[in-house]
Amino acid sequence: MNRLFHARIRWYQYALLSLLGAGFLSAFWYKQGVWAVLLAVLLILVIERIIHTLYTITTDGYLVVYHGRFVREKKISIQEISAVNRSHSMKFGSFSVTHYLLVEYGDGKFISLCPDKEQEFIDCIEKHKKK
Repeated sequence: MNRLFHARIRWYQYALLSLLGAGFLSAFWYKQGVWAVLLAVLLILVIERIIHTLYTITTDGYLVVYHGRFVREKKISIQEISAVNRSHSMKFGSFSVTHYLLVEYGDGKFISLCPDKEQEFIDCIEKHKKK
């Protein structure tokens, strides 16, 4: 049975949504049609990516990273994964701007993931690696 993990929505994604939404409403209010259409398309693309980001661990031993309809999915063999580390970007004392999982696989390749349940995600990968 495949195991699905949804992505955690980060604070800067909320900020981007509110900025694009405010820009769209402003352009629409002041009758700037080209800007309103452009911002509406960007808003739809960002919402699509946020809502549909999924990390799937399949029964046949793959980690599938899906970022929505407009981005090609990435399929990584779990046996190729050499490390899964918790990482932080820009720390100010004990506060970090954001945290994520850094997955190292293949020949020095990296991908950053933000699953909602990080520890369950790590445990599931370790369980599939032992098989």
